[in-house]
Amino acid sequence: MSTTAELLKGAAELFPDEVVTSAHVRHFELPAGVGRFALITLDNGFDHTKPTTFGPQSLANLNAAIDQVEAEAANGEIVGVGITGKPFIFAVGADLKGVELLKKHDEALAIGKGGHDVFKRLSALAVPTFAYYNGAAMGGGVEVGLHCTYRTVSKALPAFSLPEVFLGLVPGWGGCAILPNLIGAEKAVSVIIENSLNQNRQLKGKQVFELGIADAIFEGADFLEQSLIWTASVLKGDVTVDRPEVDRGEAWDQAVAKGRAIADSKVHGAAPAAYRALDIIEAAKDGDLQKGFDAEDQALADLIMGGELRSGIYAFNLVQKRGKRPAGAPDKSLARPVTKVGVVGAGLMASQLALLFLRRLEVPVVLTDIDQERVDKGVGYVHGEIDKLLGKGRINQDKANRLKGLVSGVLDKAEGFADADFIIEAVFEEMSVKQKVFAEVEAVAPAHAILATNTSSLSVSEMASKLQHPERVVGFHFFNPVAVLPLLEIVKGEQTDDASLATAFGVAKKLKKTAVLTKDAPAFVVNRILTRFMGEIQNVIDEGTSVETAEKAVEPLGLPMSPLVLLELVGPAIGLHVSETLNRAFPERFKVSPNLKAVVEAGKRGFYVYKPENGFKPELDPEVAALLKQGDVVLTEEQVRDRVLDAVAQEIGLMLEEGVVAEAQDIDLCLITGAGWPFHLGGITPYLDREGVSERVNGKRFLAQGVASVPA
Repeated sequence: MSTTAELLKGAAELFPDEVVTSAHVRHFELPAGVGRFALITLDNGFDHTKPTTFGPQSLANLNAAIDQVEAEAANGEIVGVGITGKPFIFAVGADLKGVELLKKHDEALAIGKGGHDVFKRLSALAVPTFAYYNGAAMGGGVEVGLHCTYRTVSKALPAFSLPEVFLGLVPGWGGCAILPNLIGAEKAVSVIIENSLNQNRQLKGKQVFELGIADAIFEGADFLEQSLIWTASVLKGDVTVDRPEVDRGEAWDQAVAKGRAIADSKVHGAAPAAYRALDIIEAAKDGDLQKGFDAEDQALADLIMGGELRSGIYAFNLVQKRGKRPAGAPDKSLARPVTKVGVVGAGLMASQLALLFLRRLEVPVVLTDIDQERVDKGVGYVHGEIDKLLGKGRINQDKANRLKGLVSGVLDKAEGFADADFIIEAVFEEMSVKQKVFAEVEAVAPAHAILATNTSSLSVSEMASKLQHPERVVGFHFFNPVAVLPLLEIVKGEQTDDASLATAFGVAKKLKKTAVLTKDAPAFVVNRILTRFMGEIQNVIDEGTSVETAEKAVEPLGLPMSPLVLLELVGPAIGLHVSETLNRAFPERFKVSPNLKAVVEAGKRGFYVYKPENGFKPELDPEVAALLKQGDVVLTEEQVRDRVLDAVAQEIGLMLEEGVVAEAQDIDLCLITGAGWPFHLGGITPYLDREGVSERVNGKRFLAQGVASVPA
């Protein structure tokens, strides 16, 4: 059998580019004459912008540090061992770049086993061990601390999580086995399953303490010093740590059942990670940690060799890396400064935009509309949202006053926009209306001002075609709700120049949005794919398949909501408008559904009603059912799914041929950040590749083998 050192040496050879974390051991005397103490500090030698991770060589370094303190403890030279991180960072878990390189199940098994073998030595030392969570701790960073006897946490800690399920893994270095045995199954399920599946929600220091993960909490400024004073008190016996007894009865089973219900509602059985984690938590009820660790090793290895994890890592890298360096964006040195923003329109979308520009840019923002009542309502909305932020303690009174002072509304565009650098319109989605607005704005705006449109489907080039300076018009398409969805489709019109485009990207970055450059093609990226997707669902309903079958057919994708619930969110009228726009451009692929038209004409907000007696589950509205005119072609769920996925694969193939975006990666980035498509799908193209749809429809994969999949 291989030793831990041999396992890690083999793994390190597979991963020569690891950013290696060292584990420095230093010694000092604890206060109150308690004795000599060893402190291990995890540090990769970079500042906080490159968080500390655990690859194979890093684990080997920690293993060597434990060799040293183990000998000291055995010889009675030290009274305790602590572990902490560099400034602002404790450790953020396994190095995922190394995980991507693994090609065999036994290599993956070695990673799980290697981590366990090193971490569990901390609980086996002859002296008590202490983890000091001084900064960001995630995944394996959290787990190394769970193996210690005691834990403290900094009040200033900004992010603490076990995000593995979000990515398609399980907490595999002790998290699934130890956490429920420490804080109870219900709280553990909340941290491991619920937070992960809620877009990787993070805990703050105070919550870590309140959950019972940490035994003490101290201010950030002198956190380590206070932790060491507390450590001395614990070792001396002046402080005893009482932990509530864990309920191993029915409460444990109920917590696991609740976790399964959460997983079902989020991924509909489409991704295995949450269910594997829950199996381990369920089995950990008897407190046998080693059995739990063995189960974690197996789950980790199985999932590392599965497509969902590879898709999850791919998606994570898209959002973290590609999203921050948009493909095709011009040189940022061409961008012009933006010191004042104009918003045409004061409806809900325009008001949301005004609030976003105000909060992120902190420059004057002026709204205009056709009458004073609308202008006042728009400014009132922004003021109301600032008051909410103040009430929640997110901003102080001075900042609230300053932000309110920066937003204004006028009727006269000449008065409002004469000194604006960036003017965005959010008016009715009608070409003639938008052209008229831009003509009025161009007449009064300074020559350098960018004219941006929030259109969701109309041609930016056509909108700019009647202007004297069409080169400064750019598409700036946000997704609703603006505060929640990160995507911003930046559309280059035929005449848009590089300076205008660079300014648009510069503004997007300040707005903290994920910007993707798209060609001026009908409905750009997200709306074109979603309309094809929804259109095919609508087609099979029109032809005769039941609404229920059509909806259930795509459940295995694990989308955030079903197609017709999404239609309700978007609004049937907007859905119809986009499908009409695309029908004019591509009549052979985009039909306008007569049933959707009937629903819109009847003024219905969607296909469903929600009754309290049915637990607010969606039920087909009897009035909508009466409107539906269907044919007699009835398909099975599988046939519907094949048709929908084939249509989407065909559309993406055509979009890439047309050069709507630079690469398939941009399509996936758009769907993840603009439509909330799951990480375990990798957006959509890895899923289409994995299911064989890409080759069936287009004769080739979208992504090379090894990209979002296990290397060949």
